[in-house]
Amino acid sequence: MSRLWSRFGARTAAVALLSVGVAGGFYLGEDRETQQQGLTAQVGLEVDQAEYDYQRELQAEHRVQSAKQRAAEYQAKLRAAEAAREAAERAREAEAAAASRKKAREAAAKEAAVAKEAETKPFAGPIPASCNEFSGNREIGCALLLGAGFKIDQMPCLDKLWTKESGWNHKASNPSSGAYGIPQALPGSKMGSVADDWRTNPATQIKWGLGYIEGRYGDPCGAWAHSQSVGWY
Repeated sequence: MSRLWSRFGARTAAVALLSVGVAGGFYLGEDRETQQQGLTAQVGLEVDQAEYDYQRELQAEHRVQSAKQRAAEYQAKLRAAEAAREAAERAREAEAAAASRKKAREAAAKEAAVAKEAETKPFAGPIPASCNEFSGNREIGCALLLGAGFKIDQMPCLDKLWTKESGWNHKASNPSSGAYGIPQALPGSKMGSVADDWRTNPATQIKWGLGYIEGRYGDPCGAWAHSQSVGWY
């Protein structure tokens, strides 16, 4: 409303000034036409000034509105950037959590596999009555000794031999030589010729050991004699 007044109020004022000028010119005795021309020019200047002021005011308001719009756009960009940063951070956290869970699952699976591999497999074969005086891996050794065709009188020699080598411990390992198991096979992987479970199955180790003894020394007492003589078999 103030802008309209500033724009059109000048025109009303100009008309009033023209009227006053005419009256004043009559009493002063000046030429009426000349006076009227001067007043008309003055009114024109006033109108132009009012129009100029109005246009400047419009431009100033436009600049203010533009500045407000740019500020709003800048704030919107800041909010969008912050939202993107937060989303990226959440994505990184979710990825790290997923990787951690995967690593934990893999570790658990590995531990389960190691534990399963380390399980001692029970002996499923029959135990002859002549082996009842033994227990544990010795009892299995006695049964397999007889099953391999050796006489029971070979058992004392086999007992002494493998007690010296490993204490009949199917997980016995020699860190310096790499020998492993009840017969202390070197390397332990040789026993894989009998079965893949050579690391944990006493029967697999004993079968391989008896075959080795038979092929090299004939029988357990021959192997024990050699061990007594040179310290190994």
